[in-house]
Amino acid sequence: MPNFSIVIPLYNESTNIEKLVPEIFHSLTKYQKYELILVNDGSNDNTLEVIAKIKKNYSLLLINNETNKGQSFSIWTGIKKSNYNTIVTLDGDGQNNPNDIPKLLDEYFSKKLYSLIGGIRKNRKDNFLKLISSKIANQIRSFILKDNCVDTGCSLKVFDKEIFLSFPFFDGLHRFLPALFKGFGKNTLFINVDHRPRISGISKYGTFDRLYKGILDIIRVKKIIRNNKTK
Repeated sequence: MPNFSIVIPLYNESTNIEKLVPEIFHSLTKYQKYELILVNDGSNDNTLEVIAKIKKNYSLLLINNETNKGQSFSIWTGIKKSNYNTIVTLDGDGQNNPNDIPKLLDEYFSKKLYSLIGGIRKNRKDNFLKLISSKIANQIRSFILKDNCVDTGCSLKVFDKEIFLSFPFFDGLHRFLPALFKGFGKNTLFINVDHRPRISGISKYGTFDRLYKGILDIIRVKKIIRNNKTK
């Protein structure tokens, strides 16, 4: 039976995570050996209190960043502390549907042809500004990095831990996993997944103020891939 680690970064998602964790366990009833890792990224709401309540009924590992370190750092930290070599990531805002996790896992484990399988958010339930900014970012990134992924921002992914940890860490790493896996010569696949409206809280990512940093990160990723090919 396959085993895997689920890593979820959290920043002020107390209401959403209380509903999401039971959904995750319910969606994975056919699996026996896996772990759930929640990384609280310096939340200033009652996220820690909610997680303490959840832990009374569900087995999970909590990692707590005393201050906000960012999504990439939280994912990287959770993966480093994970016990298994297959990693599943998704957002803590509840917009990724846990029922899609088995779909990606089944494809990942069935033939073992791919080192990363990512979700493509079909019929995204985001506001107009986020949709437009994301579309622009995806077009620029895809044109330069040739990663064959139209939605690298979808957090629902399954991938190989050892390959992930071979990438140099930088803030923004999680947004470029399709490009990095492909650039390092690994096979990738992308599957349509559900996307749900945000029920509570506010989005922290995907606005135009990330465009400048995103361009700098594209240049960084291109350099990382080029350096790997010259080794």
